Amino acid sequence: MGTDWMSQGKCKDMDPAFFFPSDGVGVKLAQAVCAGCPVQEPCLDYALSHRVQEGVWGGTSECQRKRILRRARATRTSRTAAETLESLEPAGRP
Repeated sequence: MGTDWMSQGKCKDMDPAFFFPSDGVGVKLAQAVCAGCPVQEPCLDYALSHRVQEGVWGGTSECQRKRILRRARATRTSRTAAETLESLEPAGRP
């Protein structure tokens, strides 16, 4: 995934330190900048695919991204388990 989208973000002319707050108030302020940003989705995708652990990316905090990744992992695990069980079913049985 490239980073061309970064030049189109609402944050492009801001101090990057603003998006690495040390408290919840700072997180909310950074998320407010992300709200309605035209590149919010690719920004979040970038953070998730690169496992970025610090800062606000795509309008999400570190904790929110961890939850997203955990849910995605759980969904993949559930789907894999269901597919495995399905493949073990004898042919012709529901």
